[in-house]
Amino acid sequence: MTPVAIAILSLSMSADAFAAAIGRGAQHRPTLPQALRSGLVFGVIEAITPLIGFALGVAAAGFVEAVDHWIAFGLLGAVGGKMIWEALKPDDGADEEAEAKKAASRGLIALVATAVGTSIDAGAVGVGLALLGENIWLIAACIGATTFALATLGLLIGKAAGAQLGKIVELIGGVALIALGLKILMEHLGVLAI
Repeated sequence: MTPVAIAILSLSMSADAFAAAIGRGAQHRPTLPQALRSGLVFGVIEAITPLIGFALGVAAAGFVEAVDHWIAFGLLGAVGGKMIWEALKPDDGADEEAEAKKAASRGLIALVATAVGTSIDAGAVGVGLALLGENIWLIAACIGATTFALATLGLLIGKAAGAQLGKIVELIGGVALIALGLKILMEHLGVLAI
């Protein structure tokens, strides 16, 4: 995977966490140390989940070697499609406000649950990366560092930017994941030169 592809993947995987962090920051503007700690939680969890997915993918790689590029395309397309769906679906303001109040009251448990919820898709991407034989350690570190930076930034600008910015970032991330999956598929089918 090229450095540009790793950067696109890292930014795309960080989009959910960035959007969630903006929402959390919009409810309660944290101090810089609080934002850094919360960003670290998002980043560490986002780095761990592709490693778990990769391990599962390695276990299954021998069984699916002939169609691995289709599986990677399907996983990236599904994750990207879900991100686009989430970004485009209308918000129910009452439910969002009630959920934000509950999340704020739960503190660390809510933070970890939010971080895990936004990183599940990275596990699916880890499976795809295993099937492609990519360097998971480098990619997981890049995803974790990017998520840390973007989640911290999202928390800090959340109050000023509001939730709409998070939706736009999630939409862009979804489109980028679908494009990356399509690129992988086209390379393996010989349509694009590797």
